[in-house]
Amino acid sequence: MVRRDKGKVYLVGAGPGDPGLLTLRGKECLEQADVVLYDYLANPALLAHAREEAERVYVGRRGRGKYPEQEAINRLLVERAQAGQVVVRLKGGDPFVFGRGGEEAEVLASAGIEFEVVPGVTAAVAAPAYAGIPVTHRTLASTLTIVTGHEDPEKPATALDWSRLATNQGTVVFLMGMKNLSTIAATLMAEGRAGSTPAAVIRWGTRASQQTVVGTLADIADKAAAAQMEPPTVIVVGEVVRLRSTLNWFEKRPLFGKRVLMTRAKEQAGELAALLAGYGAEPVEAPTITIVPPADWAPVDQAIAEIGTYDRIIFTSVNGVDRFMTRLWSKGLDARCLAGRRICCIGPRTAQELGRFGLRADVIPEAYQAEGVLATLNRQDLHNSRILIPRAEVARELLPDELRTAGAHVDVIPVYRTVTPGQDSGGWRKELIDHRIHVVTFTSSSTVCNFVAMLGGVDAVKPLVQSVRIACIGPITARTAKDYGLTVSIVPSENTIPALVNAIAQHYRSREQVAMGAPQ
Repeated sequence: MVRRDKGKVYLVGAGPGDPGLLTLRGKECLEQADVVLYDYLANPALLAHAREEAERVYVGRRGRGKYPEQEAINRLLVERAQAGQVVVRLKGGDPFVFGRGGEEAEVLASAGIEFEVVPGVTAAVAAPAYAGIPVTHRTLASTLTIVTGHEDPEKPATALDWSRLATNQGTVVFLMGMKNLSTIAATLMAEGRAGSTPAAVIRWGTRASQQTVVGTLADIADKAAAAQMEPPTVIVVGEVVRLRSTLNWFEKRPLFGKRVLMTRAKEQAGELAALLAGYGAEPVEAPTITIVPPADWAPVDQAIAEIGTYDRIIFTSVNGVDRFMTRLWSKGLDARCLAGRRICCIGPRTAQELGRFGLRADVIPEAYQAEGVLATLNRQDLHNSRILIPRAEVARELLPDELRTAGAHVDVIPVYRTVTPGQDSGGWRKELIDHRIHVVTFTSSSTVCNFVAMLGGVDAVKPLVQSVRIACIGPITARTAKDYGLTVSIVPSENTIPALVNAIAQHYRSREQVAMGAPQ
């Protein structure tokens, strides 16, 4: 990164909570940051877009308890920028919609510091949308008014014109108003708004933990109290609330409200996270493995030098393809040197990765595991065939052993290793302790082994997962989990990430049907 004589500050809107609602520009800014100052309402998952070496500083402000004063945050922004750093101030929602972004921008301008404002999706619109409530509607609401539900207590008098708010026939949205909900409802009614006016309170809108309470101005405060609603919330008042019964789409997803722990390597969690979010779940990163190079590249380099002597190459994982082909490229070679070799990939995802390097798999077994490869290859004459298997350093020996029994000459070369990550597991351990995790996913035997080891062994793990559903990508991984005494609830019929997520969704659909008494 190019260092600056004087830094720059990006005031970035983090959106309402769903990580997918971060803007592309916001993501670009995070990728450049030397330091990220993030709020309580900014989803911590967004910090993954920042470089590993970037500093992350929590400056969250909440309605109760201790938190940094705004002056301290302003001072920090100025100091870091003056030190030549690229600073991202990551703020929940939009910086200029009751986010005090205007105040921070004024401070930066006064100090002569370059800054840029990156708007974000405001919760005032997004939270109702995720609750099935459009804030405007051609026949129900032609205006939208966004109001603070928590005015500056140092003001001598309210700046809100309650009589106009009460007579406004459009939609009124209050932000940060949970503690004043009773007062808000009572004041609107006292100023002439009918007690029968529909109202809704949405907590943690756009997240898997979203909670929605619907009522009228006359009873919404009591209903919210009964549901134990707490900040952060968005309050919606207006006829558009009636549409929720028809338009409620987000909360009807099969995994809505479920938080799913992902134990696979951080750099490979993207596909799984996206699919889980698509079903309404909240993915929680808990990497139990890290992919690193082999201890010695010499065996790989020798195999590459002798690549023309092999009849077949068998790839048993996406990582095997990526690491082998990348090493091949680093030696000044490309896919052309594999011409004439028959290539087998253990499954479609591995074959897809092979395609990224301009190669097409000759063989993909019906069963995506070693047994499937053997069932396919054993139909052919393997006597005196030379077979290369680029794979992990530690893996099942079934495939090479059985191929040798069939008369093949097999060279197994480690192109990567899986090791336990260096980072602390405290964050996601606490999630398990607090019973905030519903499903734990395992995508390989090594994720299971490291999960148990990182949590202190079998005796420590069992109480933590007693009420948690264990989902394994295939029977081999499930067998490893069972060997540790874990109860496996979900195993897909196909060893792929999409099939795993679909199986989790189907599991909860079936449970819901049973709970409702529907026929299976």
